[in-house]
Amino acid sequence: MGMLQEFKNFAMRGNVIDLAVGVVIGSAFNNIITSLVNDIITPAVLTPALQAANLTNLTELTIPGTAIKYGNFLSTCISFIIVAFALFMVIKGINRLKKKEEEAAPATPPAPTVTETLLTEIRDVLKK
Repeated sequence: MGMLQEFKNFAMRGNVIDLAVGVVIGSAFNNIITSLVNDIITPAVLTPALQAANLTNLTELTIPGTAIKYGNFLSTCISFIIVAFALFMVIKGINRLKKKEEEAAPATPPAPTVTETLLTEIRDVLKK
């Protein structure tokens, strides 16, 4: 029974549950960003470039006479850059919203320092 109780305490620790929630939310967020990049941004960016090069698919780019498909590598690099930029824009928007919330909250005055507290006590004693 001791081992089962120890496992229960471990599994129900706040950090483990927070991590699990973060992983699930991160996975869902990854699906959103991947769909944004694959279904919206990449076709909008690559379609005109492929048409200009008379290609229908970037993976068609190969070194003649070899099996080297540098088109796949270019496609992966472009997708990475687009994902990084899309993620940057999403995080930038979230930070902007957080900043507005922080500005809307009233700032609490800082607590008096030890010196200020002592001077206040001395002033109060002298007034008496």
